[in-house]
Amino acid sequence: MSILIWLLIGAVAGLLAGVLVKGYGFGLIGNIVVGIVGSAVGHFLLPRAGLFTEPTIIGQIITATIGAVIFLLVLGFIRRAT
Repeated sequence: MSILIWLLIGAVAGLLAGVLVKGYGFGLIGNIVVGIVGSAVGHFLLPRAGLFTEPTIIGQIITATIGAVIFLLVLGFIRRAT
């Protein structure tokens, strides 16, 4: 059950990040991957920046979305640099 919720949070976060950062739509599987990577980025960076979210599903989606947006922006900078 928890893996299903984890994938759902990844999909929602990836979809939201794709909408927020225009031009980065990767499809359902790509959005899940972006959301999962973004979740790891968000859970690593936000506490170090002094920002904490609630341990609810909404809080997890917010954290994952912020991390996914950061991940997509860095990915965009790398693409432009090469």
